[in-house]
Amino acid sequence: MAHTPTVTAPERPAAEDSERDPAAAKARVKRPRLYVLDGMRLVAALGVVLWHWAGVQTFTGVWNGQTAKLLPLLHKPAQYGWVGVELFFLISGFVICMSCWGKSVGDFAASRVARLFPAYWFSVLLTSAVLYFSHTIWGANTQHPTPSRVLSNLTMLNDPLNVDPIDPVYWTLWAELRFYIMFGLLMATGLTYRKVVAFCGLWMVAAAITPKANMPILETLFQATYSWYFIAGVLMYLIYRFGPNLMLFGMIGICWMMAQERIKWVIDANHYATWKHMSWTVVFGLITIAFVAVLGAALGWFNRIQWKWLSVAGALTYPVYLIHQEIGFELIHKLRHHSFTPYAALCTALVVMLIAAWLVHRLVERPLAPLLTNAMKKSFDQVRQAAEPRRS
Repeated sequence: MAHTPTVTAPERPAAEDSERDPAAAKARVKRPRLYVLDGMRLVAALGVVLWHWAGVQTFTGVWNGQTAKLLPLLHKPAQYGWVGVELFFLISGFVICMSCWGKSVGDFAASRVARLFPAYWFSVLLTSAVLYFSHTIWGANTQHPTPSRVLSNLTMLNDPLNVDPIDPVYWTLWAELRFYIMFGLLMATGLTYRKVVAFCGLWMVAAAITPKANMPILETLFQATYSWYFIAGVLMYLIYRFGPNLMLFGMIGICWMMAQERIKWVIDANHYATWKHMSWTVVFGLITIAFVAVLGAALGWFNRIQWKWLSVAGALTYPVYLIHQEIGFELIHKLRHHSFTPYAALCTALVVMLIAAWLVHRLVERPLAPLLTNAMKKSFDQVRQAAEPRRS
């Protein structure tokens, strides 16, 4: 789960869209800001938090393997909180396409680096410090972080390097990063309605044949399990920008059907953490709700929701996601040691995480993102100027 841009609604297609793609020509109309997507992002993040804190049984040091007994009201629904990742991938496809339109590859790269890395670098270093001084190692980690492991994680490329993440939740960042790279390559050719539709169609075909090909490189590139959410999100943005049609609805429907086919693989991957059966029907229902919710935003169902506080909620999403697992486990463990009841410990930890996330946003992201953006843009400008032929 990576940080997505502020969900500010674009204007309707500009003149350049009409010239490149006559079928996309429409009047320029200001759209209301999609505050609802900010709210959905926070719901997705909190779902993942509850999955780790209340749905998982295998982290025995936190609840001593008795999560279901200690959190009886919360444990069962929390077992399905991981579906928040799928919802966030849908939103990411929508918002990344929105933020890219009309921008250069350099602008896109600068904005992505500035939005992703400041909070991520801080979270890696903070989590590493907590783990280094902790007597208990949580999650999938088997040892205290080494300097080499920390440095590898700071690149956000530890997954292809086969280096364990400092916090296991960082696996989603590699999935997001691959999507950004693919979409950035498309941007290099210039975004038009027809090109984006073709891109989605070709990616769908590639993702569909990847499992049969049994080639790891294809899985790395095309993400047969999670690509359907990114693609559907992009297609939903096209509906939002250019209006609905049968082709777009049909392609989204195929993404939805392919996503349900891959559900069993994700359930199997998460089964180790719950020690009990998870319902395919429940997961399918939740994923369907996620598809309908984001599609509803694209169709304007939620345009009346203009609650400005949701933008703050959306801003907390990325920091909450980055710091909640390893640091959250340590905090809950300490609270339990001081005689907090299970629900009191969980609620207190959640409040602390939300406050910490706001501080990361306010003291790290907001000051550093503009500086990093400007520095990146100057770097790209310098490269472009150096590439231009010198006048005699």
